[in-house]
Amino acid sequence: MGTLHFVSNGRQTADEFAAICQHIHPYADCIHIREKEKTAREVAAFVTALLRVGVPPQKIIVNDRVDVAAVYGVHGVQLAYHSLPVRAVRRSFPSLTVGCSVHGLAEAKQAEEDGAHFCLFGHIFPTASKPGVLPRGVDLLKEIAAAVHIPVIAIGGIHAGNARRVLEAGAAGVAVLSAIFFAADPVSEAKRLAEIVKGERIK
Repeated sequence: MGTLHFVSNGRQTADEFAAICQHIHPYADCIHIREKEKTAREVAAFVTALLRVGVPPQKIIVNDRVDVAAVYGVHGVQLAYHSLPVRAVRRSFPSLTVGCSVHGLAEAKQAEEDGAHFCLFGHIFPTASKPGVLPRGVDLLKEIAAAVHIPVIAIGGIHAGNARRVLEAGAAGVAVLSAIFFAADPVSEAKRLAEIVKGERIK
């Protein structure tokens, strides 16, 4: 089945984020530190907070900050349009898994051509993190997933109630923010998502 990614939302401290991740990381394949407004030192504090509570480094992906990912020896880095080029990162840091955020078919094809290991596509459904911006929807996701050979991870407004729709459209996995980190019971939500995305019955 698919892979499950949990993504920070920029509205929690490193310790708050880590406190939740301590209990939900067993259900995730990847934990993304996506803190766009923070300095390298502040992003590094998120990495060390996760490591301190027992999140394995091979599950941690750092958004944009290749330097932080490389210095702390974590699994990978998620690049955006303003980040370093995929090819350059692959060449200089061959041990890092490199994801690339894309917003359409041409960008997804370019990410694949440049050597990205996977792409993150969204936002699929309406989401509070992008108010007033129309979602790109399941149909475009289906088109992109069929057109590229690298895994396409769907992001944006995804929760246990709609995750199956994106998997049926061809997504290789889902990335979730608010549905986990603002849930009344993050562990229960993580378990529900893991059962849907990974096809596992979790006790």
